Amino acid sequence: MATRIVLYTGKGGVGKTSVAAATARRIAASGLRVLVVSTDPAHSLADVLGAEVGADPTPVAPDLEALQLDDRSELTRHWSAVRDWASRTLVGRGVDRISAEELSVPPGLEELLSLLRLVELRDAGDHDVIVVDCAPTAETLRLLSFPDLAHWWLSRVVPRQEDLLGTVRPLARAVLDITLPDRTVLDEVARMMESLLAMRELFVDREHVSMRLVTTADRVVVEEARRTYTALGLHGVATDAVIVNRLFPEDVGPYFAGWRDQQQEELRGIEDAFAPLPILQAPYFDREVVGTDALDRLGDALYAGVHPEDVLHVGLSRELEVDEDGARLRIAVPLADREDVSLRRAGDELVVEVGGRRRAVLLPPAIAHYRPTGASLRDGVLDVTLSPPAAPDPA
Repeated sequence: MATRIVLYTGKGGVGKTSVAAATARRIAASGLRVLVVSTDPAHSLADVLGAEVGADPTPVAPDLEALQLDDRSELTRHWSAVRDWASRTLVGRGVDRISAEELSVPPGLEELLSLLRLVELRDAGDHDVIVVDCAPTAETLRLLSFPDLAHWWLSRVVPRQEDLLGTVRPLARAVLDITLPDRTVLDEVARMMESLLAMRELFVDREHVSMRLVTTADRVVVEEARRTYTALGLHGVATDAVIVNRLFPEDVGPYFAGWRDQQQEELRGIEDAFAPLPILQAPYFDREVVGTDALDRLGDALYAGVHPEDVLHVGLSRELEVDEDGARLRIAVPLADREDVSLRRAGDELVVEVGGRRRAVLLPPAIAHYRPTGASLRDGVLDVTLSPPAAPDPA
């Protein structure tokens, strides 16, 4: 049986780590082998579980293991040659050693390398279900664009690696007074780029992988969740549920009655905006959700009558149809407005931009020369018509 992966993301502070841990405990209680993984640099999974969690899968309950990915360890595994070369180069240009060490690691790389570990964990096949506590939404969405960079690198730079090493190196030494990376460095980057493409395939595996959005019924948080939902659709990542956490109960008393009324109004808006996604709800408990008993209460509230390991919603992400007359590309961009969407060709890619977020869709070689000739946005789906170029006039 293929490993099922359920990922949770949301704005910082909405309780996604608690939701992920509660989900993992509930699935493990059904007898499935579960691993709960945190890629969040906040490292709060151990605190929520009330157990020691290491950089390798650690048993924390029957059929349940936990893993806190260590950014520095992943950096050593994937980026050591590049980091050494970059540090030496920067020091040689007069940068102090501490600053050179920091500058040799691009922003976001450590979180990215942690996500790459998911591919290894899936392929190992040691667990039936992997539950992932992702970094907050801004970081998660930024990382989803890296596979596009990987494709660009592998298709344009790697095939010309010999030219780069043989032709440009003497020029760099003579004119720029820098040392270009050697083959070891370039090979390390290429391996990481290949891993990124594997991660991309993992994220768009709608049969086995789902993202779930965790939010509270607060307007600012809900708006971020809406933008995240649109961006996930743009990148082809399936969202199968929305978790609304920390809802005040009916008997909250007069002091918080105004807050509850506002939450109920936002909740109605959530149900309208995210339909037909399931909206799972959890109350604001009378104590912090930490430890096994509290997590089980949260799991009971969220998943009454629901199997959390299931794919809770199936819908369109992206599909391409080709016939003798042309091609039709359909991309889910939920909650997007027409004026937020733009479309253009760039080489053999179709670039779709929605609300400032960009997605480059690589067209198959057979239709790479086709041009967009029409587009419409309806019910959260962007429908693009692609046609072959007109034949030249024989006259």
